[in-house]
Amino acid sequence: LTVMARCTTCNHRLKVVPIGKVAITINGTSDMEMADAVRVYLDLEKVKNYPTLDRWYSNSPAFDKRTMGDKLRDDIFRAGRDVLSFEKVRIPVRAKKKWKSVTCPVCGETVPDYLVVDGRCGACGSMKYYEKI
Repeated sequence: LTVMARCTTCNHRLKVVPIGKVAITINGTSDMEMADAVRVYLDLEKVKNYPTLDRWYSNSPAFDKRTMGDKLRDDIFRAGRDVLSFEKVRIPVRAKKKWKSVTCPVCGETVPDYLVVDGRCGACGSMKYYEKI
């Protein structure tokens, strides 16, 4: 999705906002402080047509992840885009920072130079979120 929409965290067109919603907002390039965008979200009224998905999404005690996982997956595939709605919105945008790609000496992966702290990428430093097994 990020490749098709040309949205990445580096160009400030992809931002994860932990507010507990299932939604994505996509905007085009803009030289202005605000940009027109489209927000796509999981529509609760439409979700009600898919009982297992509804129970899971509403965190209902009636949803048992041990016994209803297959039903949930089936509901999701059956629902497809039918459970989504969209709206036109405006969002604040920041100019893309100029950067160059550098290789983290710890993991060997490339990252924007301005995200390297103490000679390491975030995943090898203070933002480590996984452990190799």
